[in-house]
Amino acid sequence: MTRMAGVFAPISTPFSDNEEVDFDALAFNVERYAATGLLGYLALGSNGENRSLTEQERRDALRCIVGRKRPDQVVMAGATYDAQRDTERFLRDAAALGADFGLVLSPGYFRKQMTDEVLFRYFSTLADGSPLPLLLYNAPAFCGVTLSPALVGRLSSHPNIVGMKDSAASGIENFLPFESASFHVLAGSANFLFAAMMGGSIGGTVSLANSFPDIALDLFRCGQVRDERNGLPLQERVTRINQAIAGPYGPSGVKAAMTLAGYKGGIPRRPLLPLTAQQVAALRAELEAEGLV
Repeated sequence: MTRMAGVFAPISTPFSDNEEVDFDALAFNVERYAATGLLGYLALGSNGENRSLTEQERRDALRCIVGRKRPDQVVMAGATYDAQRDTERFLRDAAALGADFGLVLSPGYFRKQMTDEVLFRYFSTLADGSPLPLLLYNAPAFCGVTLSPALVGRLSSHPNIVGMKDSAASGIENFLPFESASFHVLAGSANFLFAAMMGGSIGGTVSLANSFPDIALDLFRCGQVRDERNGLPLQERVTRINQAIAGPYGPSGVKAAMTLAGYKGGIPRRPLLPLTAQQVAALRAELEAEGLV
């Protein structure tokens, strides 16, 4: 529980102007995050533009993150493959590089065939052979597949499946009944972190932590002590800020906010577009109004 009870930053992968991975910028960001109260990182998630990286870049990015983290921090490695053999290989590589957990997204290319039985076999047999404890990743916006509560309930009893990250826009309340000493349900967005914790969650992986970890941590602490008096208005503010950053822009907005906050966001890799100068100015104005920059 102590290895998942907290806030994880879904690390962004900074690219230089020629779209090469800027490993110096990545190291700078992780070293700065290590001075915060973040429990750890999700490496190679959607904010990390996983699908835009080569296999070697994935390994090198994970190596950089593991090598720069605080000794007590935890690293989840995101696996986003359609072929199970590729996922199995990646989990072995991630374990060898020092990751603590694997976060596995549902295959999405053949999403019409991704029935509960297909997914049960996928996740359970992955867990049978994985050298890392696994978390399920419910992110229908990215893969087109929604994990059902019935499926999650079955998988939650597997000894090597230790939790899930729910990034769906709604529905985390359907998974919170599975929260236990051996299975943890993490919020996948700052927009519902406090509500999830009031319902029993022990933390979350939230993109807001990439640019403004302190406010994400303040919200987490309100959830820890069930402080509705401060938590409810803070959740409203966090949602407003998060929607200004990631809502209209996705990873490109996260990177722009990181740069405005003093981190090294870099640019996204094509086909994603960076924010225009006008969009950056509008984002800066919103963040200034919130007292963040």
